[in-house]
Amino acid sequence: MRPITTQLLFTLAVLFGINTMNFYDRQVLPAVQEAIRKDWQLDNKHFGALGTAFILLYAVVGLPLGRVADLWQRRWILAVGVALWSVFTFLSGLAQGFWSLFVLRLGVGIGEASCAPAASSLIGDLFPPNHRARAMSIFMLGLPIGLALSYLVSAEIASRYGWREAFFVAGVPGLILAVAALFLTEPPRPLQSVQTPPFFQSVRQVLVPPTMWWIILSGALHNFNMYALGTFLASYLKLYHGVSIAQAGRISALTYGFGALGIFVSGWFGDRAFRRHRSGRLRVAWISLALAIPFLLLALAAPEGQVWLCALWLLLGCFLLYAYYGTIYAAIQDIIAPQMRGMAMAVYFCAMYFLGAVLGPIATGVLSDYFAQRAETLGVLSETMQSRAEAGEDLKSLYTGIGLHDTMFVVPILTALLVGVLYLASRTVSADIERLQQSTTSASPHS
Repeated sequence: MRPITTQLLFTLAVLFGINTMNFYDRQVLPAVQEAIRKDWQLDNKHFGALGTAFILLYAVVGLPLGRVADLWQRRWILAVGVALWSVFTFLSGLAQGFWSLFVLRLGVGIGEASCAPAASSLIGDLFPPNHRARAMSIFMLGLPIGLALSYLVSAEIASRYGWREAFFVAGVPGLILAVAALFLTEPPRPLQSVQTPPFFQSVRQVLVPPTMWWIILSGALHNFNMYALGTFLASYLKLYHGVSIAQAGRISALTYGFGALGIFVSGWFGDRAFRRHRSGRLRVAWISLALAIPFLLLALAAPEGQVWLCALWLLLGCFLLYAYYGTIYAAIQDIIAPQMRGMAMAVYFCAMYFLGAVLGPIATGVLSDYFAQRAETLGVLSETMQSRAEAGEDLKSLYTGIGLHDTMFVVPILTALLVGVLYLASRTVSADIERLQQSTTSASPHS
């Protein structure tokens, strides 16, 4: 087993920082979108389209970048990628309308597509299987921490200085991390005698294990939920529960920040469970997600205005939802040969984004607008909503909040389907790991 060295800790710290800014920068827009809505008079379909366009390009560009991650030095891929998305994030603060912001967000997506394949491949090479989930969970802590910081900092900056300044601030840290990435040590790739197959053959080989198909389907379901929440959570809290932009940002930050513990705890339990049985990581995943469903339903049952009751249940629900990342990403490394790990992550991200995350923002936006229009047609408001209307709050905003609330029930429904998919994955993973070990042994020059 490779000893834990200062260089190894430095590498993991830099990868954590890069992933933190990866999610920080993509979340700036949802954190400040209510301020942009006020300036440009946009509706939820516009914000959903911005999220969908970002994800589409991210998914398409990710495939060739996954191939590159299996062939080139991953530190250079990471350095160029983080510098690119940081520059486009900064320039987003100069956008003069919907379409200019649309184009700049596409630039952010191109840069961010480099992160997961290169970083996951590095971690897969650096850490042995029985420590891989913990290492991957530390890397993936950047997801909730980045989202939480973005909600907290971006919303605060937007409320004090303006939404453009939030983008300016977000663009700077990534440039520092781009320089730090150049000092990462590229580990020797395992099985140097085994050549990386051509592009389309790599894709086909990645899709051979049945578990990979279940994991891809799980990614589609999970990312529909997480992007729906990520795009509209702050808006939901503001419009349905009547809090300010800054307070919605703080509550969202608390929710996602607590979710970071879910990633770390699941990584720890995942490694322990893996030592006992090869399906251990996936068992931890599906059990955790099953436990999340009642908390999500309780969060949605909180009456209008009782935002902290909603936040309490949502916090516990997100803690369990984030168990997905600490287990599933390590499971992919368990069933895929080292020389194809970058491609495996790219295929996974491409499929799950096209099948799930692409639909999450736009479907949630369209569905919420439908429910808002229906509520407005019926003209029925609760006593709390009536009081807010009498206090001068815009009726359209109140109905938009109702539409978002009704739409959010999609999340626990899809989580129930996700539990079933991950259970099926846990039934096939042992055979896939055994198959990989046999093929690795036969390919070894010392066998």
